[in-house]
Amino acid sequence: MQKAAVLSKIGEYPVVSEIEDEEPGDDEVLIEQRETGICYRDILTMDGFFPRVTLPIVPGHEISGIVVKTGKNVRKFKEGDRVASLIYVPCGTCEYCRSGRENLCRNKKTFGETLNGAYRKFIRVPEISLVKVPSGVQEEAAVISACVTGMIIQALETAGNLREGQTVLVTGAGGGVGAHAVQVAKALGAHVIAETSSEWKKEMLYRLGVSEIVPSENFSRRVKEISGGDGVDIVLETVGSPTFNDSFRSLKFGGRVVVIGNVDVNPVTLPLGNLILKGNVIAGSISSTRKDMRKALRLSKEGKISPVVGKVFSLDEVGEAYREMKERKIFGRAFIRF
Repeated sequence: MQKAAVLSKIGEYPVVSEIEDEEPGDDEVLIEQRETGICYRDILTMDGFFPRVTLPIVPGHEISGIVVKTGKNVRKFKEGDRVASLIYVPCGTCEYCRSGRENLCRNKKTFGETLNGAYRKFIRVPEISLVKVPSGVQEEAAVISACVTGMIIQALETAGNLREGQTVLVTGAGGGVGAHAVQVAKALGAHVIAETSSEWKKEMLYRLGVSEIVPSENFSRRVKEISGGDGVDIVLETVGSPTFNDSFRSLKFGGRVVVIGNVDVNPVTLPLGNLILKGNVIAGSISSTRKDMRKALRLSKEGKISPVVGKVFSLDEVGEAYREMKERKIFGRAFIRF
């Protein structure tokens, strides 16, 4: 038996309880985790944003650790390897999986949603979801290489078509995604403007290297001022509908909004005339591929991006972690340490 946090009812915090130990299947490995990340998506799952979730479920999808046991068909990994996992299990056979776009696999199963997730020390993961973690990479950097840093690389490079020297606006820049998006954008050669609703986070954002910080209210006006009236090349939208209209108005001609998060189910209105006349693009981007993860891990090893550890909790403190995240008391990523 092992301890795990279990979500049993929508609207209630996960509760720590004992669950059965697992053995890896033929195509799986058993991973011993030192820690896992808490994503705001986990909170949205608790709040009922994702109807596909199967209850009861162990939340969490940020998986990294040491391989302690392998199934008989596993060939690429052995006991003792450091590994990190995608947040999902792709089918491996569809057109998207075959073309290296496994993040779009329609048959994938997601940890913490349809598969028991990472809020436990030992977890079994199919070989197809794993990448090796290079030596010298911080533990927390490996943990967030799929959901956070790899996801941002997918959003900026694939969906955003980012080019060196362009300007990126990051909304929700003080959160667990935004604080790392600032670093990834800079590592990819962009100038970065940050939007945040938390005054106390500004100094830390400047330390991460942002060029300018804009306040949340009507931030598109300030963005236009900063850019000489032009706007930005890319808005990385981590918040969703609450900031979307300002994000869209912040674009230059030919600019793109890349949406990677949404904390509010309310719809947005879109001025189609502006979209057409300015040649703007609105793109959604989901998760990461193993290729994105490998690049994220390489950038981490090179010291170009570093994990922003906001606060570390024990497994028994998961409820408190959720509360502090909802109250915006944490800058960067929250982690559970086992």
